Amino acid sequence: MKKVALITGASSGIGKELAIIHAEKGGDLVLVARSRDKLETLKNELEQKYNVQVMLIVKDLTKQEAPKEVFTEVKNAKIDIDYLINNAGFGGIGKFHERDWEKDLSMINLNITALTALTRFFLPDFVNRNSGKILNVSSTASLMPGPLQAVYYASKAYVTYFSNAIAQELHDTNVTVTTLMPGATETEFGAVSGMDKTVLFDKTANARKVAEDGYKGMMKGKLDVITGLTGSQKVMMSMLPLMPKKALLKQVYSMQQEK
Repeated sequence: MKKVALITGASSGIGKELAIIHAEKGGDLVLVARSRDKLETLKNELEQKYNVQVMLIVKDLTKQEAPKEVFTEVKNAKIDIDYLINNAGFGGIGKFHERDWEKDLSMINLNITALTALTRFFLPDFVNRNSGKILNVSSTASLMPGPLQAVYYASKAYVTYFSNAIAQELHDTNVTVTTLMPGATETEFGAVSGMDKTVLFDKTANARKVAEDGYKGMMKGKLDVITGLTGSQKVMMSMLPLMPKKALLKQVYSMQQEK
């Protein structure tokens, strides 16, 4: 039986690469994103090249009703999801009190609410049949506060701790929850968030490599997968527990200012 993966934010970046990897392994897909044109192009490519079936759901997951609509469409199509990959998310730079509130609210709705809702809708089926894998895409940003990206960093901290918590709740089942925490990655995220103008995005990780590491970690049932870091970033990450918080805040703040 072919395994079916549902991937959000599948039209570009890490999500698209995850879709390609799953198709390469012969798996069928349900792809969710806002861009119909990009999804249809990817669907045609995957079906022709890998002889898999791809269902498309064009949906804006920043809308409150969208996750339930996705779940309902999958159920109506009588498709059983084996792997749930919550990849969709976006960021935005600037001082919190100066940023457009509607944009930050949409960020919370996508990065936190949609991910949580989709997990809640699909997880009972996983538990009932005692099989299934969840990959929630977080960020190394989840490991620290993020001045000038306060909401984004906080939203990813939620993803990491939420995912880790339910992974433990499921320890006595065959259902696993893996958190993917990449560093700055070569995707549309940098341009959309404005982070491409900061030193953090001077050296970006390859989206395919990040996706491969995340997919492999999901298949192995790993708790966390940290990937896409430069040597200096790895050193910084290892020192996080030792750094005084005020010093850490100043460092992150300076790294996120436009060059």
